[in-house]
Amino acid sequence: MSTGATIPVGDPHDARRSTRATGLLRTFNEIGVLSSADVHVANRMAELVGEEAEAVRLAAALAVRGPRLGHVFVDLVNVRDTVSVEADEPVDLSALPWPEPEMWTAALMASALVAVGEEDPRTDRPLRLLHTRLYLDRYWREERRVAADLKQLSDAESPQVQMRTLVDGLQRLFTGDADVRQRQAAATAMLRRFAVIAGGPGTGKTTTVARILALGAEQAAALEARPPLVALAAPTGKAAARLQEAVHDEAVRLPVGEEIRSQLLALSASTLHRLLGWRPGSHSRFAHDRDNRLPHDVVIVDETSMVSLWLMARLAEAVRPDASLILLGDPGQLTSIEAGVVLGDIVGPATKTLRLSSSARSLLAEATGSEVAAEDPLPGTTFGDGIVVLDRVHRYGGGIASLAEAIRRGDADAAIVALSAAPDEITWLPVDIEQPGTEADLHVVRSHAVAAGRAVIDAARAGAAHDALAALGEFRLLCAHRRGPHGVSVWNSRQQEWLEDVVGDLDLEQRDYVGRPLLVTENDYELGLYNGDTGVVVLSTPEHFSAVFERGGQLLTFSPLRLAAVETVYAMTVHKSQGSQFDTAAVLLPSPTSPLLTRELLYTAVTRARKRLILVGMESAARTAIERPAVRASGLRERLWQ
Repeated sequence: MSTGATIPVGDPHDARRSTRATGLLRTFNEIGVLSSADVHVANRMAELVGEEAEAVRLAAALAVRGPRLGHVFVDLVNVRDTVSVEADEPVDLSALPWPEPEMWTAALMASALVAVGEEDPRTDRPLRLLHTRLYLDRYWREERRVAADLKQLSDAESPQVQMRTLVDGLQRLFTGDADVRQRQAAATAMLRRFAVIAGGPGTGKTTTVARILALGAEQAAALEARPPLVALAAPTGKAAARLQEAVHDEAVRLPVGEEIRSQLLALSASTLHRLLGWRPGSHSRFAHDRDNRLPHDVVIVDETSMVSLWLMARLAEAVRPDASLILLGDPGQLTSIEAGVVLGDIVGPATKTLRLSSSARSLLAEATGSEVAAEDPLPGTTFGDGIVVLDRVHRYGGGIASLAEAIRRGDADAAIVALSAAPDEITWLPVDIEQPGTEADLHVVRSHAVAAGRAVIDAARAGAAHDALAALGEFRLLCAHRRGPHGVSVWNSRQQEWLEDVVGDLDLEQRDYVGRPLLVTENDYELGLYNGDTGVVVLSTPEHFSAVFERGGQLLTFSPLRLAAVETVYAMTVHKSQGSQFDTAAVLLPSPTSPLLTRELLYTAVTRARKRLILVGMESAARTAIERPAVRASGLRERLWQ
């Protein structure tokens, strides 16, 4: 065991410091690798079986820590090189007394806390060791279940399809220069029980889904069967509402019969939690599970990048074996705040090119009437037969698209070039806002913020709710952090100060001043408002004002006093912005030392801009983000693809 240099001791009054930590646990707790909760759980597990070995207790604490940071397991070989702490100053973790991996795994194999290998029948042990990967038993089970259930759906017998009807439908719904990949994705979803339609913002995922639903209804009519029972769902209420709106908007324009159009317009979307149904007295199980499957013939889930391993396990076990599951999402975006990187693991090597078996390729060519460019599947698996990644952007301009693609590829040099290559779309301000005298450098941000803020206030004072909400979507400042010099709280206040300078009678001391932009922070099913929804306080009569939101083109109007969980939103976190887009997005990069600064965060932030992007941050911060993918320890990809 290497001792290294002296480890600095943290603040003894810091709540993250455990009073029960001794030996190795104390050392790792004081430097910030382990929290007091990690230490407490590990000690409690060890005490239950009389485990005294410090190395085993340390491994248990690291296994507990992992899911809190998004990891499904801890790898005892590389944890010393990948572990990090959130601290104001860099911390030298190489000085920590890490156990040697061989000794460490040997101690774990001998421990009464640990089951070893996939086939160890001892199910009462809280830890599971696979080679050098240490899981909490729960997450090992979830990973196995998700892989088994998705592979079972992927390998299931194809749905009954009348090929002539499918060919005619694809030709009618995807005409002219329609995106070839969209047509392939629609055909794939009709031909398989499990399909994934991946791609960045503006690539037409929900547009394709509306057409898939129309094709499914046409198949039912051709086969003289009842219309399929369809569930539309998403991990958040806001994402579910947007999915429903997108399907309804597209249904109005589709060249289909009125009966099928009516079926599409009658569809509603819900959160995954609502779809699965709460089970009374349980916080971890749902009404629909392996013993009580969902009744739906087709289950479509949007924003799957935000779905955790645990939630995917609950969904996959609830889908009937003879039903179809269609997942939508962008594997390049930020993942769930809980453990797992599910969509990225599912898409796997199909991110770069389709990975199709010869039979899937020929069937897809028959349905679409064109050759299908694809690579052969990996040996021993046809899991990629149901996965199509859309790569043609229809929404924002070429400059933003080029930058987003460079970030997604991890090509920092190309991204830096793209930042300056399209000045009509991208404004790059390479400044460090923590340095004094940078206020003048932010005049572009200030001018956009003030213009959008004034437009919201003027429309709200005029009682023009639609105009106020439209103006609210024109500009948004996005931050990685909630607090600190780069955080939402600071920049919300700064933008309000900018507005006070130009709107003389703006009374920010009033809680619900007219023109106040609102962000819902908790789901309110009674009002039909969801975490992430945005609205505006609008003057409804000369003496009364209302909080106004929009849903499917219709206004939702409430007394501000009925809104229990809202905050002012001039700036918002990148995480909160997922699923939204703004005409102009200003992205404030944190310091290169910020643990939140990752490729996925930058990609998500950049792709929130519909027409114009303003990026504030030094080149070093941009390069750090692009070169730092958010690596999460997960074995799901291997289980699915190998």
